[in-house]
Order: sequence, then structure tokens, then C-alpha cells
Amino acid sequence: MQSITAEQLSTLLNNRDKVVLLDVRDPWEIEICRLDGSLNIPMNEIAEKTNELDTDARTIVICHFGMRSMEVANYLEGAGFKDIVNLEGGLDAWAEQVDQDMARY
Repeated sequence: MQSITAEQLSTLLNNRDKVVLLDVRDPWEIEICRLDGSLNIPMNEIAEKTNELDTDARTIVICHFGMRSMEVANYLEGAGFKDIVNLEGGLDAWAEQVDQDMARY
């Protein structure tokens, strides 16, 4: 599985590279903060909603600290997804390193 740092993801997004931002946090967490354009499918719904995702798309999996997203990324790779990337440190790292104005919890 690939991984990406918050700074690398920021560069990727600034370059307008085509990626799917898959946020696997729970809805209450999304209400606090989120990356614009991200798709929210909570971790506990991934297995039943895998068919909603493009197996060929470059997909960056996001959570709070990077652990749930790593589990989901491993699951998606096992399900045949070709370009899955985990955001190291999750949105906590993003808020610390890229967007200090982002709400934290």
C-alpha cells in the first residue's frame, strides 16, 4: 500500500491532480472538519458500498489519525483496487502541517 504525507497531498491537490478523497470517518467527525471534495463512506459501511467506488481511480483514504484509513486501504487493495493511498497521520496531520485553521478534535 502506498502512503502520502499531508504536505504531499496538499501539493497534489494544488496541482489539481485527479484523485478521489475517501474519508472513512463517522458523520459526527465530518461535521467538525473535512477536506473539500471528499467522499464520506464510514469505515463500517465500506464493505457494503465498495461497488460505489472506481477500482481504477487513484483513491486517497483519509481518517482522523491514519489508522482506520490504513485498514480500509488494505481492504480495498484486497478487493482489487489498483491505486490506493493512505494519508499518513490523517486529518490531524493535515491540520497541523497544512491548514492550521482547520478545526481539530
